[in-house]
Amino acid sequence: MTDEVIQAPSIQEITDILERKFSGKVKVVRTEERRVYAKLDRDSVHDVCMYIHDILTFEHASAILGIDMIDHMEVIYLLSNYFTGTVIELTVELPADDLCVRSVSDIWGGANWHERETYELFGIIFEGHPKLERLLTPETYEFYPFRKSYKLRGQE
Repeated sequence: MTDEVIQAPSIQEITDILERKFSGKVKVVRTEERRVYAKLDRDSVHDVCMYIHDILTFEHASAILGIDMIDHMEVIYLLSNYFTGTVIELTVELPADDLCVRSVSDIWGGANWHERETYELFGIIFEGHPKLERLLTPETYEFYPFRKSYKLRGQE
């Protein structure tokens, strides 16, 4: 059985499909009008994102960002379907000692910039990224300025 493309999936269809297709890997935590919030394990990121792009027709990665939760990091993916105005927000937790997740820049070209920025500011590695390097700070810079452990000048 092959998956058929769904041009304008409803919130309920998205929820049902993600939890059925990726049982045990994706958990929809809540929904709102035109918004689905889900958590997933990092080993499923690429497969889930490919499905969301190809089958659920979410054509844009609006943002990919990091969040420092002190004991772990999170990567948030905001994926948009322009036809319906729906956004899927995927959250992936990364252990503090293993800040790696597979790149989705091969699915959405615009993810390239978001992943590079998240790498530069948080130190999260996007495996398979074609050019994972800093955008604004020098390559010799040894810190990740958006980490909570980063000390500003003059702070002890």
